[in-house]
Amino acid sequence: MQNNNKHLNLNRQLPPIVFGTSGLGNLYVELPFKEKLAIVRECIKYAPGKAVFDTAGKYGAGLSLESIGKSLSQLNVEPSEVLISNKLGWYQVPLTTEEPTFESGVWKGLKNDAVQKISYDGILACFHQGNALLGDYTAHLVSVHDPDEYLANAKSLEEGEELYRDILDAYRALAELKAEGKVLGIGVGAKNWKVIQRIANDVALDWVMIANSLTVYNHPKELIDFIGELEKRGVVVINSAVFNGGFLVGSDYYNYQLIDKDTVEGKALYAWRDKFWTLCARFDILPAEACFNFGFNIPGVCSVALNTTKSEKVRHNAAMATKDIPTVFWNAMREEGLILL
Repeated sequence: MQNNNKHLNLNRQLPPIVFGTSGLGNLYVELPFKEKLAIVRECIKYAPGKAVFDTAGKYGAGLSLESIGKSLSQLNVEPSEVLISNKLGWYQVPLTTEEPTFESGVWKGLKNDAVQKISYDGILACFHQGNALLGDYTAHLVSVHDPDEYLANAKSLEEGEELYRDILDAYRALAELKAEGKVLGIGVGAKNWKVIQRIANDVALDWVMIANSLTVYNHPKELIDFIGELEKRGVVVINSAVFNGGFLVGSDYYNYQLIDKDTVEGKALYAWRDKFWTLCARFDILPAEACFNFGFNIPGVCSVALNTTKSEKVRHNAAMATKDIPTVFWNAMREEGLILL
């Protein structure tokens, strides 16, 4: 389906770096609000133009949304000075168990839980709750979050089709919000890019966020071709999780899953990273810089979403957009068999 919304010109509105905010929802670590405020302050300070924040009701069961709104308010940032993207589909509810019921072990120190609501009414509820949690600020870019995980719940082909109809109903609600002028654009965020491809063929999207799928470690040609198709349709592509959930820059989590170093798969991952880091050191390049550069320079990619839990890293993250990586480095990566392009 061709996208007839090119007049939105999101390419001109989105800077090279979009600030991811899962860390503001206590991903992996419980951050004090003082540090969250410092992170948002640095994002405003070093944003190349208008600061763009990517968030979701799933991030800390709404805690990320609350942290963004509270921080921007304390910093006296005018709503017109920021653009907020809210990935919808998870709704904040009271925490009644010891641990949140979604993504066990990943989110720390939460006082709320979240339930998935992907339907016409459910997505509207998530939209209105999200704006309430943001306080004086409003999300102008919206999407259905984790439709791939939603579809993965299906126990049969029939159930899968039923769940997909829920997703299309959710997009019908988002299209109405856009038609009413309540949002600027609608998109999709998912880890399984094949689900993004399916939705993009049925829904007129303005933007897509591809997570964990297009990195220096993993970059299938099929996906790169699909991104080229999106560009021709006028659909903006944001590349997210270019560090594979932090693993490529030092974490023991690959795509948010703790890696067992004793398995065949685990050994292969760590061996690849060791070779990658060795090459980066040889050329005096930070692994994060190489990851960003690779993920940003795929034709059709407009922006890269970067997340941090340390305010002092924001400036360095912003600088990655202008960091020049020499061709000889990429040639060496190919010679070592570390990249396919």
